[in-house]
Amino acid sequence: MITLHFVPSTASLTPHILLEELGIPFELVEIDKDGGELDSPAYRKLNPNGLIPVLRDGDLVLFETAAICLHLADTHPDAALMPPLATPERAETYKWLSWLSTTLQQTLILYFYPQRWADNEAGAEVVKCCARDKTLLLLEQIDTQLASHGQPWLLGTQFSLVDIYAMMLCRWTRNFPERKARDFTHIKPWLDRVLARPAVQRAFAREGLVAPFV
Repeated sequence: MITLHFVPSTASLTPHILLEELGIPFELVEIDKDGGELDSPAYRKLNPNGLIPVLRDGDLVLFETAAICLHLADTHPDAALMPPLATPERAETYKWLSWLSTTLQQTLILYFYPQRWADNEAGAEVVKCCARDKTLLLLEQIDTQLASHGQPWLLGTQFSLVDIYAMMLCRWTRNFPERKARDFTHIKPWLDRVLARPAVQRAFAREGLVAPFV
């Protein structure tokens, strides 16, 4: 049995949706983040970094969202959530997945936790504002990508795990002051298409997420 350790509306949302898309049996284990469970010895044994998500697949224990998603997609190839190996399309998917996890997501982490990079409140505010401005510039890359081919999904005609991951990160901007991901011309209809998928709706319902969804 596959087990996903999650906290609602965090980075675990992407593998949760992916599991729903795959339609395979899995168990959700909610972690009490506010209660300090991420720092418990039991959880640190699963992920020494004390971060979400963690996936258990038999004896295999994985952390890092991108790694979890790649494992799930590769072990269920019939779902076609990743292009075939050794193809240009697969390479393009690697590029976007890496960009989402190491560039856009890390910029958003700066926005939500600016105190980690500042010694005082004024410095934290500067970090937060810079991270927000950088996030908006990065969102322009998603908007441009969607405009470049005019197809329904981020990489073209085929829905993939990149759409799930990108939607989750766009969702994190839903409470930005002024401009949000949903305000971009080409991002908005793409988000609507992702949100309309039954697997996404099931995951949102199971995590108790409420509007605005993105």
